[in-house]
Amino acid sequence: STSLPEYFVVPSSLADQDLKLYSYSFIGRRMPLWSWNHPNGSALVRMANIKDVLQQRRIDQRICNAITRSHPLRSDVYKSDLDKCLPNIQEIQAAHLKLKQLCVNEPFDETEEKWLSSLENTRWLEYIR
Repeated sequence: STSLPEYFVVPSSLADQDLKLYSYSFIGRRMPLWSWNHPNGSALVRMANIKDVLQQRRIDQRICNAITRSHPLRSDVYKSDLDKCLPNIQEIQAAHLKLKQLCVNEPFDETEEKWLSSLENTRWLEYIR
């Protein structure tokens, strides 16, 4: 994938040939990417959607098993579909544009209450929270 870094961390129990094979199943060939690690061994892993719904469960299970085997305490994987609970990039860009317009174009002789409600309507603070 051209959108992944040249080097990235993967569970040691996944063989190179498995990674190559699985990469074709992910949208944009974006393999699971280890993003963050906690001292207790927990990790945050980002993963693109799997294109083939029929293969999704099998590939997902193999990757989650590899991640579990790599955890020092063998803790189970907790998965969360962030597409359903986070704004997409277009929504974030639109909120940023509204914030910018509010800060640059809005006259400050308006009441503070109106400006604060306009700020809230941009959704910028909600997104960065």
